[in-house]
Parts: sequence; C-alpha cells; structure tokens
Amino acid sequence: MIDGCRILLLDDEPLILMDLEFAAEDRECRPLTATNVREALAHIEAQGSVSCAVLDVTLRDGETCMPVARELERRDIPYILHSGDLNRQEGTLAALNARLIAKPACSSKVVDAALALAEPAATRQAS
Repeated sequence: MIDGCRILLLDDEPLILMDLEFAAEDRECRPLTATNVREALAHIEAQGSVSCAVLDVTLRDGETCMPVARELERRDIPYILHSGDLNRQEGTLAALNARLIAKPACSSKVVDAALALAEPAATRQAS
C-alpha cells in the first residue's frame, strides 16, 4: 500500500461514488470525491499529492472527464476510466488512451486497479 494514499474519485452517480469511496477506505486510502470537473480539479489543486484517480467518462450537463484527465497527465498522476457509456464516448476513450473498466464493476476491483497503477508511479517519484 502507498503511504498517505489519496485517490481522486470522479463520478456523477452518488451510489457508485459512495461504493468507490468505501472501497478506497477499506484499502486505507483517503478518498477525494467529486461529481463534476470543477470539484475534481479543485481537489487536485488543493491536495497537491493525489496518488491516483478513477474517472467516470460521461458526467452531468454534457461534461466529460477530459479536463481532469489532462491535468492528471500533466502532473504524471495515473488514472483509470470507469464508464458504462462506451458506445457514445469512443472518441474520448481513444483520445485518453487509459485503462478502462466498464460499468458495472466491483468497486474494490476498480480501486485496486487504480492503486496498482499508483504503486509504480510512487516508486518512480521516490527515486
């Protein structure tokens, strides 16, 4: 496990977000939850040390996770995509070129996948 792990969870569905939050807490990570791009970017700015992220691709009001994903990439923070809207988001998914876990999926497996990406990144940053 990563010491001081902070995982950003972006999803506009409250029940899915809550399940992901509980799964992160079960792994002794601090979940940073967001339901829209503005909240997610605020977490990244305020925390400064997000370990990894789980991003829903399609959000409310026509938003996508693209601005958040690009900011995470800029900061070299690993993330996975978690989406049930695969047919309508092919362009976004291809542009991001990130690991995708289709909804529905077990929240603990989704969080574990994100944490697995974070461990090599933490090792690289420590060297």
